[in-house]
Amino acid sequence: MWWIYQAVLAAGLLGVAPWLLARRGRHYLPTLRGRLARDPGTASLTPGRLWIHAVSVGEAAVAAALAARLPADLPCLVTTITPTGQARARAGLAGLGPRAEVAYLPFDLGPLVERFLRRHEPAALVLVEGDYWPLLLARVRRRDVPVRVVNGRFSDRSFPRLHRARTLVRRLLLDRVDLFGVQSALDRERLRALGVPEERIVVTGNLKFDFPEPPELPALSSLLARWSAGRPILVAGSTMSGEESAVLAAYIQARGPGRALLLLAPRHPDRFDAVWELVRAQFPAAIRRSSAERSGPSSPPVVLLDSIGELASVYRGAAAAFVGGTLSGTGGHNPIEPARFGVPVAAGPSMENFREIAEQFDRDEAWSRVRDDQELGRLWGRFLDEPGTGRAIGERGRLLIAANRGAIERTLELLKPLFELVRRAQAAQGATP
Repeated sequence: MWWIYQAVLAAGLLGVAPWLLARRGRHYLPTLRGRLARDPGTASLTPGRLWIHAVSVGEAAVAAALAARLPADLPCLVTTITPTGQARARAGLAGLGPRAEVAYLPFDLGPLVERFLRRHEPAALVLVEGDYWPLLLARVRRRDVPVRVVNGRFSDRSFPRLHRARTLVRRLLLDRVDLFGVQSALDRERLRALGVPEERIVVTGNLKFDFPEPPELPALSSLLARWSAGRPILVAGSTMSGEESAVLAAYIQARGPGRALLLLAPRHPDRFDAVWELVRAQFPAAIRRSSAERSGPSSPPVVLLDSIGELASVYRGAAAAFVGGTLSGTGGHNPIEPARFGVPVAAGPSMENFREIAEQFDRDEAWSRVRDDQELGRLWGRFLDEPGTGRAIGERGRLLIAANRGAIERTLELLKPLFELVRRAQAAQGATP
């Protein structure tokens, strides 16, 4: 069975490779050595670390927040799959020094997985939200490495597919996990429906409520003050394909040009150039963050935030924010980052990836829902005309987040038995992190 799986996976990788190289080669080529477990930069300073795996940006932020709260004598290795996830993990772990290391997860092929495991010899594996690779899990368990899931969730999109193949999913994936820490009671029930015994499931809450506040970036704050020139700042964060045109239309409808600065932050870096062409066609005086310090007017109408790791800090000074992925039907993104600063948040109807959070925000009237660019434009116009209305909504969001903190402590308790395994592995190596 494993030979068939690897043959199909390898064929799929080879089949899609020409398209990826042609369309996104600049994005993926630098990652290839890491995905082949050949990047010399991924060699651990000491084997026997706590291995935390995160898929992309959102999960990498969770991994960084978790790593920052680990005991000071505990070294960790964080892996991701995407370049944006790598950048987010490296930024989030920078303050931990050599105690924390970042690498790419290799393709799920036997020789690559074995090379990676021989190099790092992890003492335990923690999967953030659950990124399950069957061969990797099989090889990890063959080495008696315990596996736990934190911040686990099963979306409306993924659960029906998993349930249809639940016997295979349980045997190949879920049975190889010792303990699941999940975000909600709904996630617990979905795991039980997939055949996982209740005693292996713990509801710990959503770790995203416990993210540390992003550091203020003085250089960026100075630029924001120059760009805004005293105007309110509207932020459209993590936008997906098709949403940028809607955001620009809403900005115009709200009579934003001239009385507000719009910061537009696409979710995926490979779309920066295309979005820039769209913005520049409508607003010739717009600027890009990447070249703002070298050129451009001091008070532009729109700034394209084509940078990694700055969006969370930008929300600090926003008058209002729109959460991307919610008008495009792609499941939405995290509304907690802007709401933590008391910023009034607008979101479209698609929040399947954050259903429980969305229900809490709806229940507490802690944000505003919009169906299209027209409603977003009217909402932004209202916030610009009546700042107190936006502040009241933002304050409800801030209080909601404060009331839901505590998942990090419950998650650390879930992982505590693994800490001793890491310490013993370090002692056996005669190493100090």
